Amino acid sequence: MNFLRRTLIPFAAASLLFGVALAQTPPRPSPVPRPVVPDAPVPPPPDVDGKSWVLMDYATGQILASKEPDLRVEPASITKIMTDYVVSAEVANGKVHMSDPVTISENAWRGGGAGTDGSTSFLKLNSQVPLKDLLYGMIIQSGNDAAIALAEHTAGSESSFAALMNAYAKQLGMVNSNFRNASGYPIENHYTTAHDVAILSRALIHDFPEDYAISAVKEFEWNGIKQHNRNTLLWRDPSVDGIKTGHTAAAGYCLAASAKQGESRMIAIVMGASSEKARADSAMALLNYGFRFYETHKLYEAGKALVTPRLWKGESNQLPLGAAEDVRVTVKRGDYDKLKATMDIPATLIAPFKKGQQVGTLRVTLAGQPVQNVPLVALADAPKGGFFSRLWDTILLWFHGSKDKTEQAADAK
Repeated sequence: MNFLRRTLIPFAAASLLFGVALAQTPPRPSPVPRPVVPDAPVPPPPDVDGKSWVLMDYATGQILASKEPDLRVEPASITKIMTDYVVSAEVANGKVHMSDPVTISENAWRGGGAGTDGSTSFLKLNSQVPLKDLLYGMIIQSGNDAAIALAEHTAGSESSFAALMNAYAKQLGMVNSNFRNASGYPIENHYTTAHDVAILSRALIHDFPEDYAISAVKEFEWNGIKQHNRNTLLWRDPSVDGIKTGHTAAAGYCLAASAKQGESRMIAIVMGASSEKARADSAMALLNYGFRFYETHKLYEAGKALVTPRLWKGESNQLPLGAAEDVRVTVKRGDYDKLKATMDIPATLIAPFKKGQQVGTLRVTLAGQPVQNVPLVALADAPKGGFFSRLWDTILLWFHGSKDKTEQAADAK
């Protein structure tokens, strides 16, 4: 045994030089040199019209400014963003298809058609309309008949579709919403919040960008009747590309708006404004505030190795780790240089690992406050090594000692 120790200890010591610290600082792109100037203050957000409102950064989901963000309110036709999301998800899952012919039932015709006082796509009773055209009618024209027809085709009935809406809302983390129909027609116990609408809007843009693009279309014609998109910001600012308006006497004037400038995208939700003009002005003021006083930076590229820690008992002795998606942060202008990033990785990594498996966490902070926590994942499969290589690493690990507390805690999860 003494001979074994004398022989292997030098090799073990050399091998352990490749171990990984529990917290590492990843490389960060060098900031563009700037002249030394005083820090510019950021004013408070504008005092806009609305019962509640939210300004959200799309890249991070961070709320930049808000008023009563979790106040439960009637959503009116803002509901159709949820309907759009559910239908898009069901299409993506192959349960319905964009080319499906959808029969316009008497319920859809009577409940949302031309004979009602709500917005309509003027769909004909018992006619068949392609699902894709119904999406255009619902999103651009805000057709209640189109929303009901989509719900019935997707789930068999509007009540079953409402159950789907609530199930998807729960998945998205919309904790203060409850939906009872697909159109937003006033009904008891049908509510949401500005914060939840922002969460939903961000998910729609991210998960179904092609369907989201419909909300930027300025007009749509069906049954010989051309109607304009009710989101007047589409004509006011070319950076605005969505999302949806809503209005009833009880809900007031509502608007979910989004705009993209360079690397930055902002989402503004205004609920319960006093007029159509007020909701548009309010949303535009919030978007402008976000773009003027905040900036988005891409810190790390998806799929690029940020660190290659020592891997034990594997075919390779290294495991490349990185982020599965681009890592972007949004901060007040001038704060980029104050960001700090560290990586928390277990000290001992033992094969196998699958590509995409989370191994650690990338933490980005500003003045000690968390900005982003991003999973660090394996960028390639890391299978077990052969018998002798695993035996050798077992011996080296024996000299290395027991697992550290961080790894033990991870194993217990």
